[in-house]
Amino acid sequence: MMIPSNDPRRGRVMLRGELLADGYNDKAIARLVREGTWTKLRHGAYTESSTWAKLDERGRHALRARAVVLQARTPVVVSHLSACTFYDAPSWGLDLTTIHITREDGKAGRREAGVDQHCGVLDDGDVVPIDGLPVMSATRLALETTMVAPVEPSLGVVNHLLHASLTTLPELRERYARMGQWPGSLTTDLVLRLADPRVESLGETRCCYLFFANGLPKPELQWPVRDASGRVVARLDFAWPELGVYVEFDGRVKYEKLLKPGQSAADVVIAEKRREELIYRLTGWRCLRLTWRDLEDPRAFLAALRALLSRPLSA
Repeated sequence: MMIPSNDPRRGRVMLRGELLADGYNDKAIARLVREGTWTKLRHGAYTESSTWAKLDERGRHALRARAVVLQARTPVVVSHLSACTFYDAPSWGLDLTTIHITREDGKAGRREAGVDQHCGVLDDGDVVPIDGLPVMSATRLALETTMVAPVEPSLGVVNHLLHASLTTLPELRERYARMGQWPGSLTTDLVLRLADPRVESLGETRCCYLFFANGLPKPELQWPVRDASGRVVARLDFAWPELGVYVEFDGRVKYEKLLKPGQSAADVVIAEKRREELIYRLTGWRCLRLTWRDLEDPRAFLAALRALLSRPLSA
């Protein structure tokens, strides 16, 4: 895993000691912060404001984590939720107000000044270098996330890492077996049962969890629809083939991917309508569309889906 050279997460972190050695004093540092030239990351650490302005919440967390590692008095590893930001994992539902690190010396950690120090045994392969920083491997951080975050956000992280081929379910299960009785393991067990590398986005992860949490039958993922010649003409996000029902998640990122050069959003909508008509001609299945708004208040969607799933296709 490499962060691109022009990514603002690789922006300069300036430590107070280094700045004093370069001839700045505390008054000059405070003036540059006050004028907006520099931004204070945490006590004794700064970055250029032009870099800070380019970063989203995840990127700002990653830069603050870099500062914590540089200031640490003992060797530490970026871990747990903080490590997620270096793998472009979704941050939805995660608390990024605290930087998480794990001490390499095995001594008990502590929580102070927005930093949570963890104590844990590091096995071979648990730590990888990313942009010059020691960061937990995708396999270990996936498991760590399940121990400090709720099920649904944790599942979003794990599915992202699986879909990006940064880890695998066998690797997760094998490493988890060696972790022993870590706190939060009940969440881990459930996340590993629900995780699936075929899930392509956070939105689709939340759909899967919605079906599970509401006791609906487990759908088939990425179900292929074939024409008379056997050629795959469409893949359905979620399908119940025996019931003749499928659900498509309509997320903004999905439509951005479908948008071709020279096309407008209206063109994509029309193309999707024609695709839905083709699927109906080939299968006769009924379709429901699920949006981000539905995920926030799913009552109407769930009622409609239950009605379809309970009604035979021939009805």
